[in-house]
Amino acid sequence: MKNNECTIYITTGRGYVQRYRREKAGWTQTSPNGVVRKLTAEQLLPRILPPFAGILHASVRVEPDRKKEDYLSNLL
Repeated sequence: MKNNECTIYITTGRGYVQRYRREKAGWTQTSPNGVVRKLTAEQLLPRILPPFAGILHASVRVEPDRKKEDYLSNLL
């Protein structure tokens, strides 16, 4: 799976979910209230590494995009 074929979700201990996606122009972050920010790869890493390291009380999940799944299922 490539980084433009999935979405990263980070859920905080309070239940807030932030979404990170790779777009053509770079990465985007969608906050719980729907605000979309553009990020560079250098800005993305400090946001997603602490939950992976267990520093923050948050859960991380990576899900494939439905468009890609539908495309692959049609090929098979």
